[in-house]
Amino acid sequence: MKVLVINCGSSSLKYQLIDSESEKVLAKGLCERIGTDGVLTHQPEGMEKKKENVSMPNHTVAVQLVLDKLVDSQVGVIKSLSEIDAVGHRVVHGGDKFAGSVLLNEEIIREIESCNDLAPLHNPANLIGIRACQEVMPGLPMVAVFDTAFHQTMPKKAYLYGIPHEYYEKYKVRRYGFHGTSHDFVSKRAAEILGKDRKDLKIIVCHLGNGASISAVKNGESVDTSMGLTPLEGLIMGTRSGDIDPAVITFLAEKEHISADEVLNILNKKSGVLGLSGGVSNDFRDLETAKNEGNELAAGALEAFAYRVAKYIGAYAAAMKGVDVIAFTAGAGENNAYVRGLIGEYIEFLGTNIDPEKNKIRGEEIILSDEGSKVVTMVVPTNEELAIARETVRLV
Repeated sequence: MKVLVINCGSSSLKYQLIDSESEKVLAKGLCERIGTDGVLTHQPEGMEKKKENVSMPNHTVAVQLVLDKLVDSQVGVIKSLSEIDAVGHRVVHGGDKFAGSVLLNEEIIREIESCNDLAPLHNPANLIGIRACQEVMPGLPMVAVFDTAFHQTMPKKAYLYGIPHEYYEKYKVRRYGFHGTSHDFVSKRAAEILGKDRKDLKIIVCHLGNGASISAVKNGESVDTSMGLTPLEGLIMGTRSGDIDPAVITFLAEKEHISADEVLNILNKKSGVLGLSGGVSNDFRDLETAKNEGNELAAGALEAFAYRVAKYIGAYAAAMKGVDVIAFTAGAGENNAYVRGLIGEYIEFLGTNIDPEKNKIRGEEIILSDEGSKVVTMVVPTNEELAIARETVRLV
């Protein structure tokens, strides 16, 4: 099967066309600035990516442009759209309605819409992508794969907040967690690399990128995760604050004479390592460069990030009453040896024994810990698009 994977934002659309038999990416690309001037970047397998400015008044037009590229005589990778067998859509929030991926129909779409207030920036955009694909490719099987689904196995003690229970009953206010597709993929792959059954392992997955989260995967199921009702909770991230005293919101609102919504915007878009570094960058590579040039705020931001990660690792080792595997993934997790090294210093007491030479590796599957270490520490590159394609094939 050939599966088109769609990840739709409010003004963007990422895509990959994947051959499910070989699991090769035949083509991938990105539509940006949808609704304004429009930029399309397309890269067929084995070729250089090409970027062009093209009018994209809406997502339906963007989807059609993508399909045109896939069958184009110069940069296309298929002869006809009939070669596309199914579409897999990333959907950010499934609430507590979806514990797994589902085939899309009108009833399912209405259920997704009912979760919009839980992810007002993401779910409506995901639905726009679904509707656009339905319009351009009517009758083609489509699947929704939810960021929250993998974490639906969390027990109540992990997902309930310490607030009046009526708010859970009335509004479903609870921890949901995100990056579930990545946590599922990486924990499975970590077990495969070790030649073991995931059901026999206690795994901590550290998805460390601009958006960052950690999960505790016990016997193949997520039992806790750092993000909450929204992706704002948990680790210090690229631009998100992570855990803070909730009273900070009203305190800043009063002191700065701004609204609670404006404070939330600051916590989501101007905080994290970007804010801690005094605005240097939300990119860990830039922060490391600035640190090496003597920027103390950049150095402090990296140290604070690593410290928060290490605290969550310790907490989840306690939650699972032990840990067998710690897996680093995503941008910084896969590529930033300095950040991994900082974290490694904190968690050495667990028996990780990370080899400094192995830790220099970037973006490759590798076991970082010495042979015989009590806890196997490793790098496992994530592949959310492949995971979505696999789920789509399974259901279609």
